[in-house]
Amino acid sequence: MLIRFWGTRGSLPAPLNYRAVRAKVREALLIGLERGLQRAADVEAFIDRELAFAVRGTYGGNSSCVELVTGGDQFVLCDLGTGVREFGNNLLAKYGPARKYQFDVFLSHLHWDHIMGFPFFTPAFIPGNLIRIHGCHGAMREAFVRQQSDPCFPVDFRTLAATIEFVELKPGQRYDINGLSVMPMLQNHANDSYGYRFEHAGKTVVYSTDCEHKYQILDERYPFVEFFRGADVLIFDAMYSLADQISVKEDWGHSSNIVAVELAQLAGVKHLVMYHHEPIHDDRMIERILGETRRYDEISRTGAALTITSAYDGLEIAV
Repeated sequence: MLIRFWGTRGSLPAPLNYRAVRAKVREALLIGLERGLQRAADVEAFIDRELAFAVRGTYGGNSSCVELVTGGDQFVLCDLGTGVREFGNNLLAKYGPARKYQFDVFLSHLHWDHIMGFPFFTPAFIPGNLIRIHGCHGAMREAFVRQQSDPCFPVDFRTLAATIEFVELKPGQRYDINGLSVMPMLQNHANDSYGYRFEHAGKTVVYSTDCEHKYQILDERYPFVEFFRGADVLIFDAMYSLADQISVKEDWGHSSNIVAVELAQLAGVKHLVMYHHEPIHDDRMIERILGETRRYDEISRTGAALTITSAYDGLEIAV
């Protein structure tokens, strides 16, 4: 499988503003002067080797959307945050609008940041396309109709030209969908959310966002240890610091980088991807948290080292 991240922010989109972009340009220029950069031919190597990711790039501004590429003709997505707009536009630019597409979407839950991109998903406006939206909430259709109803949006959901189907799944049951073995699991979040364990060609990817794991109950008996067991990639909601999660933001429905490492170690996960970034965290903060998380794994592990990544819009991971 190949995993593509189209949206990685939690709660709401968080685009860079003018000042943030200017600060990155200024810092890059100052580093370039310090390194004696003089030739245009050296620019690419300078960007890739000399600049921290927080300077040369960004962890992104779109809300949740992840693509799983399995080599089939259909497209598989997790969540429909604002990242799905860029996914749809990229797809049409690459293959054109005349081709008919089939999409299998897996929804974690119905909170707005996870469905708000759908009204801007261009393939939904094209006849002949098939969009199957899978999830464990009985009110999926109602939520999509409501967000695209007068006076909230000018195009009514019921007028969209694509064929849109809602497929209700049961947590704990295994399904064969589009060549994937899929199992949803109920998670601790307001109005419920669901994680998904995907298995394909001997590889396992777990998508688990918007879930609060209480730090005090993390041990081998905790059900999510088995749900995450042996995953090649675990995409995990690490929105808060541990201090915030167990104090001012307790019961807000999200977890931390420290909990992420603890669970990944218990479950024998190979690659932990921190996801659903706090919108008030800038690129420097996310990069600092990534460094601290890698250090925590280093000092706490008893087995193999975890690969740890902070997701960003545009990240691709081959599994």
